[in-house]
Amino acid sequence: MDPVKPAGANTGLGAELGISAPHPDLRPYRYNPKQAGLKAQEVEKDVLTLARERLRHIYDLFDHVSVSLSGGKDSTVILNLTLEIARERGRLPLDVVFWDEECIYTENVDYIRRVARDPDIALRWMCIPVKHRNACSSEQPTWSPWAPEDREKWVRELPAEAITELPGYDPTDPATRLSIPELSGLLFTPQQGNVCQILGIRADESLIRRSAVSRRTEDNYIIKDSGGYGGATTVLHPGNVWKAYPIYDWRTDDVWYAPKILGWDYCRVYDAMDKLGFSPAQQRLAPPFGEEPMQRLHQYHEIEPELWDRMVFRVPGAATAKRYSRTELYAFGELPDKPRGLTYEAWLRDLVSANFPEKERAQVSKAIRSHLRMHYRKTADPLAPNVEHPVSGYAWAFFVKMAMRGNFKDRRQPSMKSRTPEEFAHWHAKYRADLQPYLDELAEARATTGETP
Repeated sequence: MDPVKPAGANTGLGAELGISAPHPDLRPYRYNPKQAGLKAQEVEKDVLTLARERLRHIYDLFDHVSVSLSGGKDSTVILNLTLEIARERGRLPLDVVFWDEECIYTENVDYIRRVARDPDIALRWMCIPVKHRNACSSEQPTWSPWAPEDREKWVRELPAEAITELPGYDPTDPATRLSIPELSGLLFTPQQGNVCQILGIRADESLIRRSAVSRRTEDNYIIKDSGGYGGATTVLHPGNVWKAYPIYDWRTDDVWYAPKILGWDYCRVYDAMDKLGFSPAQQRLAPPFGEEPMQRLHQYHEIEPELWDRMVFRVPGAATAKRYSRTELYAFGELPDKPRGLTYEAWLRDLVSANFPEKERAQVSKAIRSHLRMHYRKTADPLAPNVEHPVSGYAWAFFVKMAMRGNFKDRRQPSMKSRTPEEFAHWHAKYRADLQPYLDELAEARATTGETP
């Protein structure tokens, strides 16, 4: 923080913004061109050609190549491109791993069966109890597909192709079950040599995915798999597995154009989504009960009502979440107002205590502290209630959402955009205007109580 300036000192705040200056907690912030972001580089190749080149490079580097298939549009592209290169290299059959998450569309199941019929594919159909996020309930924030203790609630019969055991993993105790990323190492043995697991992850889907492929300039799409995410503490990993994202630079229109021009099969659930008016960007297959997918729970009700009727009883809070997931109850609509007289820090503590059991409370608190540190590494400026800081991308609203619904997969990320100097100045003025009333509230509390809140 800058030293407190005497009354009348120039703080760089325009009176036209309605900000009373000076204020001991508010300091000027100047545009830093280094924060403007890097410009994308043009290349003289299309993304399809680049993806094929990356896959050939992967086959040059690794002893064993495996595809992670969900049935979604991105993994469909990865499956077909990798199969093409596997045939070209004579590395058949192609190892394909499908984690069946139980609450999936019937057409998704049918599509996976069509894939499995290809003689050039060796598909592993995993139906194993793993830990999944359940954002529908703060009391039971995880659930497990195919859990034997919930057999009477299963939404589908166990497929005939199901693999129900994974050597080295004991899912008997629900409290010690692991997530799919934490188990990735058990899918492959050290005897297979260096393994590359191909995933259909694209950078334009989220900031965290973009950052994953922005750490290196060479082989940036190949990443050592350490297992787990979001604070995983138990990782069963032999250390011979890498992950690769060969279509990281594809966009949604690329993903849909490729099957059309190349004649690939795909999951027909997308046809139903299209008929119901969902935009291409909204058409996603994902485990339904996490923070982001929960906003699309209504899709299940509209596309396959019989499946939805069973899902309601499968996971605690699902019916309520479907009704209210896009309202403030589930932190996707407007947030509740902070009680006057409370600091945001104190309010966050109250929210976390009220919304989570003890174990998850510690995890959410740790995540909040981590993101707060990220903000203060970039700037000493205080957080504004609702407008993101132009350098860090954080506002208190970001942390309130975490305190209400958690961020167990670390998918909720700050808003970060490249800005011109003019855009930066405009956004910084908005930030200051949003911050000032909160600073005045703190000053009033100090004057009333004589203590710093």
